[in-house]
Amino acid sequence: MLVWLNDLRLNATVSGPADGPPLVLIHALGTDHTLWDGLVAALPRHRILRFDLRGHGLSDVPPAPYSMGALIRDTERLMEHFAMKEAVVLGLSIGGMIAQGLAVKRLDLVRGLILSNTAARIGIAAQWQARIDTARKSGLAALADGNMERWFGRGWQANPATPAIRTLFQSTPLEGWCGCAAAIAGTDFYETTATLRLPLMAIAGTNDGSTPPDLVRETAELVPGHQFRLIRGAGHLPMTEQPDAYAQAVTEFLFAIGHG
Repeated sequence: MLVWLNDLRLNATVSGPADGPPLVLIHALGTDHTLWDGLVAALPRHRILRFDLRGHGLSDVPPAPYSMGALIRDTERLMEHFAMKEAVVLGLSIGGMIAQGLAVKRLDLVRGLILSNTAARIGIAAQWQARIDTARKSGLAALADGNMERWFGRGWQANPATPAIRTLFQSTPLEGWCGCAAAIAGTDFYETTATLRLPLMAIAGTNDGSTPPDLVRETAELVPGHQFRLIRGAGHLPMTEQPDAYAQAVTEFLFAIGHG
């Protein structure tokens, strides 16, 4: 459904029982909420909110650039719209950055975090600007090969997960991709994430070239008492390559903190 948030519409869906433990899923740059289909099916007892980021999927596409603060505010408003309080928020890549910022801003909404294939800072501004410039000049297709290699590793061409993800990546609105890429470029959450004191699990994939395991672990170690899970044989989108292992990691964490 399209949810009107005064200044834009976001495509969102809520599934599961109304009294189920709340869980919010935030997807990666260049994907959309359908990335979570398999995980949602594995968690039928939870009330799950997932949505397309601004500039992605069926959500509105405002002019770029976007700020990380705007993306955090979008998530905050959606959670308020659906009365999602004390939720566990699972964010992947840029979604994990949004989750970190949301937890710092609104602890009343967030009781736990799952930071998947993400970090407090991802890349450097010049690197992201170069990608934005290439996308503006030649389209997202010009970035696709490099992106798939970073996401799936050197064997990306033979990976059965690649075709669908590549199609999803290239179908992302150019303005939306550039807008969110700019938000990543301008974000450094090391100091603020280090203030968090809440249940947190970080997930990394052994073949992830975008957010390598050591980078994910470095961010997790900012929060005392964190858990860390490494999924072997998976890259940046482990729910597409190792769905059973990914769902098990998520389920075990939710059970361990008493969240369903």
